[in-house]
Amino acid sequence: MICLGIESTAHTLGIGICKDGAILANEYKSYSQPFGGMKPGDAADFHSVNFDELLNAALSKANVELSQLNLIGYSKGPGMAPCLRISRTGALLLSTHYKIPLVPVHHSVAHIEIGVHECKFKDPLVVYVSGGNTQLLVKKNDHYTVLGETLDIGMGNAIDTLAREMNLEKAHGGEIERIAKTGKYIELPYTVKGMDFAFSGLVTRCAQLLPKSTPADIAYSFQETAFAMLCEAAERALMLVKKDEVLLCGGVAQNSRLQEMVRAMSEENKVKFGVASNPYNRDNGAMIAYTAYYLHNKYKGNYPDKEYSINPKYRIEDAPA
Repeated sequence: MICLGIESTAHTLGIGICKDGAILANEYKSYSQPFGGMKPGDAADFHSVNFDELLNAALSKANVELSQLNLIGYSKGPGMAPCLRISRTGALLLSTHYKIPLVPVHHSVAHIEIGVHECKFKDPLVVYVSGGNTQLLVKKNDHYTVLGETLDIGMGNAIDTLAREMNLEKAHGGEIERIAKTGKYIELPYTVKGMDFAFSGLVTRCAQLLPKSTPADIAYSFQETAFAMLCEAAERALMLVKKDEVLLCGGVAQNSRLQEMVRAMSEENKVKFGVASNPYNRDNGAMIAYTAYYLHNKYKGNYPDKEYSINPKYRIEDAPA
């Protein structure tokens, strides 16, 4: 079975292709601009303009024709509505024209399932860390259950906000990670409530300290504090569910220091640690393609979600998995 996956929840347009679960292509283009944040409408325009070119690149890389596709998946949500409409529209057009079954995919479920697949895991505690959300999850009764989550903003958004407070031209997590390598620790607010956590106060305090502290010290201290908070909550969740696998996934999972800390927490508790390779942790079309294929097979072609819509506030508990 050959499956096409389309991802466009935020700044990245990704188109991936898999055959019987094996990834054949994973092409992407990301909208960015120097300084400042992202306007959803501008990002959606970028995705629209680049859609045909990226689709053709993925088909060429996979050596596949559109007429050979057996299944199409698209990111239904959560995400920015203007961006989500691009993947839905493209998927519906292709599905209708070529009479190909369609599977709406929850973005976070896709991050998890590609990680489970690549790490060859069975039933992990999931540490999901993305731009828009940060959650601790386990699968139960064909849905993911949230054990703990951010009480305000996702860690990725917190990091990007900090980068903008620093007036960095490349205002994203990769730049914060680079700057942090030479920093020294400054005490910062630490907010963990059971298995929940909060990051906005941490960002605010960092912004207050910027005039009298170096960017390296701020970046390093932010990472060490935020990642320690997440590890504490994850360890508490691990003790509760008693899993023997911990999967780190999502865009922020590309951060090498976060990987190091979650790996150390896992090893101290004598459980397996896994993280997908970076191309599958960033937003990408391959994870949508693989998850659509996985769900189609799991539900024997009768995936429960028949609403081919978008849902910008799609909760993971509501998505079949």
